[in-house]
Amino acid sequence: MSALFDLTGRVAFVTGGGSGIGRRMAEALAAAGAAVVVAGRRTVPLAETVSGVNASGGRAAAVTADLGDLPSLDAVAALAAETFGAPDILVNAAGINLRQPAEEVTLESWEQTVAVQLSAPFFLARALVPAMRDRGWGRIVNIASLQSVRAMPNSMPYGAAKGGICQLTRAMAEAWSRHGITANAIAPGFFPTELTAPVFADAARAAEMAARTAIGRNGRLEDLDGPTVFLASRASDYVTGQTLFVDGGFTAK
Repeated sequence: MSALFDLTGRVAFVTGGGSGIGRRMAEALAAAGAAVVVAGRRTVPLAETVSGVNASGGRAAAVTADLGDLPSLDAVAALAAETFGAPDILVNAAGINLRQPAEEVTLESWEQTVAVQLSAPFFLARALVPAMRDRGWGRIVNIASLQSVRAMPNSMPYGAAKGGICQLTRAMAEAWSRHGITANAIAPGFFPTELTAPVFADAARAAEMAARTAIGRNGRLEDLDGPTVFLASRASDYVTGQTLFVDGGFTAK
C-alpha cells in the first residue's frame, strides 16, 4: 500500500513555496520522495524552504519568479526543469489577497489578483503538460479556497479567482486526463498563513471561524500533508476534476 504514495523519482514544482501552505506542501512532497522546485518572488523565504528540505534529507531547488508576470511563465517553466528534469507534479499554491472593499478595487489590483491565482495556474500547466503527456503521467494540484463557494468581506477579486480555480480544475481534467494527467484542487479552510494573518491576529474572529467547523478548530499546516501526497501520487489515479475541501467541515455546516 505504501508504494501508492511513494513519490521517489518524481519531480514537483510548487509555486508559492516560500511560505505557508506552499512551503508545507513542498515539504510533504519531498518527504514522500519527490525532488522539489519551489517558486516565488522572495528569494530569502525560498532559500529557507530549500535549506529545510535538504537538511531533512530531501532534494530541493528554487526559482525566483513573479507569477503575476504572465508573459514570463514559459521561461519560468523551463527554469523549473533545469535542476531535476521536467516536473511530473505541478502545485499552484501562490496566492494574493489585498483585502480591499469593492469600492477600492482598482483595475491594477483586480488584474494582479486574478493573474497570480487564476491565470498563472493555467499558463504554467499548459507549459508543463507536454512533458507530462510524453511520459503518460502527471499531476496538477491547484489551490482553491472556502471563497470558491462562500463570499467573505473585502475579498471580491480573490473570491472570483478562487471560484474560477474550481472550474479551471475541471477543464484541465477534461483536457488532459486522457493523457494520464490528473487535475484536482485542495480548498483549505482557515490555516495560519501570511494571507490569513489578519484573521488569526483577532482572537475572537479566529475562535468564531473555528466554531463554524464541524471539528471545532482551525487548520494546522500538517493537516495538508496527507491530501497533498494523495493527489500527487498513484493513490489518486482515478480521481480527477475534483476539489477536496480540507476545512474541518466548515462547508458541511
